[in-house]
Amino acid sequence: MSTHTDLPIFDRRAHARAVPDFSLTLSFEQRSKGRLRAFGDHGREIALMLERGHVLRGGTLLTGPCGDVLLVRAAPERVSEVRSHVPRELARAAYHLGNRHVSLQIGDAWLRYLGDHVLDDMMRGLGFTVHALEAPFEPESGAYAPAGHSHDGHGGHSHGPRDTHGHEH
Repeated sequence: MSTHTDLPIFDRRAHARAVPDFSLTLSFEQRSKGRLRAFGDHGREIALMLERGHVLRGGTLLTGPCGDVLLVRAAPERVSEVRSHVPRELARAAYHLGNRHVSLQIGDAWLRYLGDHVLDDMMRGLGFTVHALEAPFEPESGAYAPAGHSHDGHGGHSHGPRDTHGHEH
């Protein structure tokens, strides 16, 4: 990535109590990249140069060499949601989606995945109602996440590699 001398580069985590100077709204895919050039919500181009294999979560604060602080926001995106108040049924949906290596966001009585008509049809075929939403997508980090999931503001915000949907849908 070539950079301009006036291009702010954010390359490390900021303290959780830092006050942001800028914000940047990104999709889940963009928040999964270690290197990224984008336009901040303020309209200025910025660059991210982070350790690979970590997913930025909405609310993450980053800082650059000059001390500027950037707030990362999770962009609303098209997601599909399956709901059930029966834990066994929700586990059944998670099993079938997990069997397809789908990244899942798990909430109380619901599962979300990035919108995909093939997966939606599969869920309907299993008897679930699928709701299409526009919402930030914050999936589970996975069992092999290095050092767990923390938002301590000292670089401990850690998420493992994510599935990149290596399947054609």
